[in-house]
Amino acid sequence: MNSGPAHQTAEAVLKVEDLRTVFHTQDGTVHAVNGVSFQVTPGELLGVVGESGSGKSVTMMSLMQLLPSPPAEIVAGKAHYGGHDLLTLELGDLQEIRGAGIGFAFQDPMTSLNPVFTIGFQLMEPLRKHLGLSKAEARKRAVELLELVGIPSAADRLNDYPHQFSGGMRQRVMFAIALSCDPKVLIADEPTTALDVTIQAQILELVKSLREKLGMAIVWITHDLGVVAGIADRVMVMYAGHVVEEAPVHELFDNPRHPYTRALLETLPSVDGERTDRLRTISGQPPHLLKPPTACPFAPRCRNAFERCLSENPTLMPVGEAHNVACWLDAPAEQEAAE
Repeated sequence: MNSGPAHQTAEAVLKVEDLRTVFHTQDGTVHAVNGVSFQVTPGELLGVVGESGSGKSVTMMSLMQLLPSPPAEIVAGKAHYGGHDLLTLELGDLQEIRGAGIGFAFQDPMTSLNPVFTIGFQLMEPLRKHLGLSKAEARKRAVELLELVGIPSAADRLNDYPHQFSGGMRQRVMFAIALSCDPKVLIADEPTTALDVTIQAQILELVKSLREKLGMAIVWITHDLGVVAGIADRVMVMYAGHVVEEAPVHELFDNPRHPYTRALLETLPSVDGERTDRLRTISGQPPHLLKPPTACPFAPRCRNAFERCLSENPTLMPVGEAHNVACWLDAPAEQEAAE
């Protein structure tokens, strides 16, 4: 595990405050993101974890206004980047930031890469649009980017189409496109989920090396705590559209405080033989979120729930240095008395 960034006090390159996103559906309004706040500093990797439906991807796509509207609507929040609030920018101004300032690597490159355009065209387009490079300059840079992400015979592959690449190679191409304009922030949305473990390990090593070379901030969305342990500086755990715990990676694994975080860790298999008990599962299902939770959203599935959990939704409370948790089990005595 990483020991955490030495630049923890550096000024945030991306700062999100109280983000709230809903989806208007035939069944009602789904409250998908419920007051999420976080920040990331240059060179830092923030891991965002939680099971499917926890709001991880919706949070990040909201920042770049990539959700279809309707049905999606951002109802509150701010996202500070480069002196702008991303949530209030006009589409034209936002498109200048997409790719150039904030890169996005999606989960499935086969749906993100256009099958009718060559890899070279898709790499060169943002270079010409955002950096104003000539066709020859963009082509040279495209070759450099493919070499950077470990594509062999890079110059010869520019005229190939996505279907001519393996899954791992397509994912590398996705990273090349996301990195093409040297963004200050890279958002990676479960980019290794569909890959076998060997290719996944190669992609993770690639990300580590690129982060060291380029010094960008990275937000890595995943449901895989094993991946987070190997690459993250800090971890943000989400459940039902809420942040339920955030901590430096070593602190989270050594001292998980939220019952949901502990339950996630209990589902991890051991590869060193230390674990002798059976793997646990998390019983029950996440809430449907047609109404914003008024109680702790994890309470119905929590082994430690008590009366207060069923009537009040806790906010994040400090339980250690840079360690916050939204759980009544950790409510300080003075807060209990005040409330």
